[in-house]
Parts: sequence; C-alpha cells; structure tokens
Amino acid sequence: MNHDRYDDDYIAGVLKETRTIALLGASPKPDRPSFGVMRFLLERGYNVYPVNPGQAGKDILGRKTYATLADIPEPIDLIDVFRAPEYLDGVVDEALALETPPAAIWGQLGVRDDTAAAKAEAAGIKVVMNRCPAIEYPRLVG
Repeated sequence: MNHDRYDDDYIAGVLKETRTIALLGASPKPDRPSFGVMRFLLERGYNVYPVNPGQAGKDILGRKTYATLADIPEPIDLIDVFRAPEYLDGVVDEALALETPPAAIWGQLGVRDDTAAAKAEAAGIKVVMNRCPAIEYPRLVG
C-alpha cells in the first residue's frame, strides 16, 4: 500500500472496527502528546492499555500500564505507536509474535517506516502511519 495518502474510508474503517488499543509509549505526563491522545481515545469509549516498560504496574489515566504488548491480558485490535520511527519494525515483530495479532498498527505523527509497514501488511495487518487518531476521529467518525 502507498502510505503517502490514505482514503478517508480506510482510516474511518480502522477507527470504527477498533475497540481495544495498546498505546505504546504512553506517558503519565499531562503535557505529552501520548497522554492527551490516550485521554481522547478513552473519552470516545475505546478500551486503552498503556504500554511503557518504565511505568509498568503504575496507572496512567486510571489504567494499569504494561511493560510489553505480550503482557496485555486480552487481544488488542490496534497498536498506537508513540515511538521514534526506527522502532516501528521492532513493534511489528512484537505484534506478529502475539498469540492474536492486532488488526491494525497506527504510527503517530512522524512515525513512518515503509519496510515495517510492508511486513505487517504481508501478515494481514492494516497500517496507518504519520497520522493521529485524535485528529482523524473527529474528522471522519464523529
């Protein structure tokens, strides 16, 4: 897939089909983008699991934080990645190693790795990169 541009229906479909999100790179600091996006997603009814090894076991926005994707106690629909682009390939590998891989991986603004995306897509995982669900949701879903 060409990740330079997405059809609105594709992004809306990912957002509408998602119920459970692993927010990778979650921060407890209210001034961090991941904190605001997590709050936004929780307010829209998504079940969000913060993932941050340095915060594992602590709460972020009332949700227990996990060290890794594999530690999350249920299958997830979407991995929302707040990590530098060079880590996206490793995130894809971690996602593919899950018993139930996610339906989609979403790289936040500035997070793009076309090779990692191709690997995920070859395994049947939808990919959105260099976008923010807190921007796309109001525009496309409600």
